[in-house]
Amino acid sequence: MSSSGPSNVLFVVLDTVRKDHLTPYGYDRPTTPNLEAFAEEATVFEEAVAPAPWTLPVHASMFTGLYPSQHGADQESPYLDDVATLASVLSARGYDTACYSSNAWITPYTKLTRGFEHHDTSFEIMPGNFLSGTLANLWQTINDNDRLRNLANRIVHLGAKAHAKLAGDDDAASKTPAVIDQTKAFIEQSDEDSGWFGFINLMDAHLPYHPPEEYREEFAPGVDSSDVCQNSKEFNSGARDIDDEEWEDIRGLYDAEIAHIDAELGRLFDWLRETDRWDDTTVVVCADHGENLGEHDLYGHEFALYDELINVPLMVKHPDLEADRREDLVELVDLYHTTLDAVDVDPAAGDGYEFDAVDRDATRSLLSASYREFAAGPDADPGQRAVVDGGGDGDYAFVEYSQPVIELHHLEEKAANAGIELPDDHRAYSRLRAARSEDSKYVRADRIPDEAYRLDEDPDELTPIDPDDDEVVAAAERALSRFEEGVGGAWTDGEGVDAGAADALDDADEEMRERLRDLGYME
Repeated sequence: MSSSGPSNVLFVVLDTVRKDHLTPYGYDRPTTPNLEAFAEEATVFEEAVAPAPWTLPVHASMFTGLYPSQHGADQESPYLDDVATLASVLSARGYDTACYSSNAWITPYTKLTRGFEHHDTSFEIMPGNFLSGTLANLWQTINDNDRLRNLANRIVHLGAKAHAKLAGDDDAASKTPAVIDQTKAFIEQSDEDSGWFGFINLMDAHLPYHPPEEYREEFAPGVDSSDVCQNSKEFNSGARDIDDEEWEDIRGLYDAEIAHIDAELGRLFDWLRETDRWDDTTVVVCADHGENLGEHDLYGHEFALYDELINVPLMVKHPDLEADRREDLVELVDLYHTTLDAVDVDPAAGDGYEFDAVDRDATRSLLSASYREFAAGPDADPGQRAVVDGGGDGDYAFVEYSQPVIELHHLEEKAANAGIELPDDHRAYSRLRAARSEDSKYVRADRIPDEAYRLDEDPDELTPIDPDDDEVVAAAERALSRFEEGVGGAWTDGEGVDAGAADALDDADEEMRERLRDLGYME
């Protein structure tokens, strides 16, 4: 570890939190006084871009330094491929590692907890070993095989019901205090000489919104959370309308959830200061993605790559970073390298982890003077090559959104219940990729028209621009094409995921089959 820098790392993800609803980013409601105070001693990044608009692929990217197409964790195959994680590398170097979360995707069965010596997920939908082993490796085949699609749908449906039940409980907001308490206990028992890496995901700002009463009364007075639309698929399918007054109520509840998270995070920060651990701790705070709250006629974080979803908050406290604001382009993929740099660990300089790890790259570390000074070479990743090969086209971040199996299933169900038939060109059926610079964005889709925007002139993305009419947008389209080439080609066939022919249950043993029967997945 570094002899001069902090020996510990606290990595905080504010799940589903929009940048423009945080006080440090100019929000006019006092949702986050503790983050506002934190921002006074951290670097606040204005142009941080997530590699996807939802939890699983984003966390996998932050944990591995790989883009979604590289690490393979997505809804068609919701498991991290055989690659070492940040926690794996740090654990092998003697760091005490812990992951505490209330997010159903950050669990042993998705392999995102790989490398964490201590982990607990209070929001795990299914038993930890259910989607592991045989079924973990065959999930994609289950989804792609017509004969077994009903099985996959029933698994998804059970998960959705469990999610709604757990998240809808009156004490749902108690999950964040529990995560904070677990984190404090972990730090207390950690070996201070070895250093520790603590990762936490705070889930309260994710639908449905049921904030504690004190925050609801401040930010959504008189609003009953059971009276507003809490299901994004009802709205996005056309089965439910939301008027302006209800949107205001929803936004108030959302703000209340963020305020609750901020208070609990402040409790952890204050404790680190009181116990003299603050100065010896690198602190990273970001969101994995944002949320649409009526913009673009969308609700939730699905079926789109608008900036409400992918331009996320990011604040980092480290001695090598000034307490300042930065407007240069940043990718959450870079946090893997930044964290390794903060404690001076390079996977290339050691071993002891089960799978190969991405080497630390100074051009992807926020702490480095050569940040994003990419150079051509055999080890360049697809994003680096796309930028370098563009010559003077500028710097770009890249975003991927593969076919959303689970969300699409729920959307179709809500539409069918309302007697609505979704057209084949509905945006929910589209896979999306984007190249985003500080001033432009180009989104390629396989079933709906491509979208492009001049963010410097149209930050709300209201007026699409034809690349033939704007060289800045045309440069973004060229950058996206180079990235697509690097990750296996563009998604332009409109066919979605290729269907598999294998029988996904051939290799399932009798114990697994019996578990499926017990849960109602098999007869």
